[in-house]
Amino acid sequence: MLIGQLSDPHVRPQGVLYQGVVDSNQALIDAIDHLLAIDRQPDVVVVTGDIVDEGRPEEYAMARELLSRLPMPYLVIPGNHDHRENFRAAFADHTYLPASGALHYCVDEYPVRLIGLDSCVPGLHHGHIDEQGLNWLEDVLAGNPTKPTLVMLHHPPFVCGIPYMDEYRYINPGPLASVLARHNNIELVLCGHVHRSMLRRWAGTVVCACPSTVTEIDLQLQPSAKPSSHAGPRGCMLHLWDQQLGMLSHTSLMGAWAGPYPFA
Repeated sequence: MLIGQLSDPHVRPQGVLYQGVVDSNQALIDAIDHLLAIDRQPDVVVVTGDIVDEGRPEEYAMARELLSRLPMPYLVIPGNHDHRENFRAAFADHTYLPASGALHYCVDEYPVRLIGLDSCVPGLHHGHIDEQGLNWLEDVLAGNPTKPTLVMLHHPPFVCGIPYMDEYRYINPGPLASVLARHNNIELVLCGHVHRSMLRRWAGTVVCACPSTVTEIDLQLQPSAKPSSHAGPRGCMLHLWDQQLGMLSHTSLMGAWAGPYPFA
């Protein structure tokens, strides 16, 4: 099974630039075209939050139009820039999404079970999952303790060291870690939010953050660092599940580079 991952496209209304400087809509088109140009297409694509930038219905209408370029099924989770109810309405035909409450779900029709978690706190930018959500997750995981499972949430559940991102981190990840650590079939935890590729061992598994399709947040580790981003490099990820080998993840950066050359 091959799982494609896109993250943080920050779609805007037609003709409006992200942060006034970057065409995020064209960037998502480019990312989808890049993903589809790889010599094996994913069985499913997951989009790990911040589908749009301001949570507006017209942004979601544009996002649906752009995502329709994907010929395979895709799954979505919300990010802190999304609006939960507008998100739910925009993806009303995605029947895996619950009709009310937090947008937690489980899709169990693939060789790898895909669990989406809504780590958003309406009106705020940090991440958190309440006790009710964690109890739901525990019940779902306990219901099939052996099937390979991939968990998705927008906010990485760790301190990344970039000060202006850690202000909006997942708050108090200990209870979530406790739930996941009780289950040894969690192959991978996918997230977005930080607009960078990051990896960390956590809760008995591996957390993997995906680059954004639109901008990269700069790597600055000094506590006094000020928010800073560049319009690239941008990218996506591919996660390959093999029954014998387990899960393997690749980051694929977008751009025009010299080559190909006949060597490896």
